[in-house]
Amino acid sequence: MKIFVDRVKCQNHGQCAISAPTNFELDADGELQYQEVFDEENVSDIEDAVDSCPLQAIFLKS
Repeated sequence: MKIFVDRVKCQNHGQCAISAPTNFELDADGELQYQEVFDEENVSDIEDAVDSCPLQAIFLKS
């Protein structure tokens, strides 16, 4: 599975970076950066990040 962020919906609130800091972060300009590929051990954090997004802009795709 891979992470996909809909950049049109995303408003860089950063809730995902709080839930899954290994895979999501806000850069110095406040823009979301993320790693598409993640380790299976982080799947719980990734699911929390998906659930915590206020705009539902994060998806998991196979």
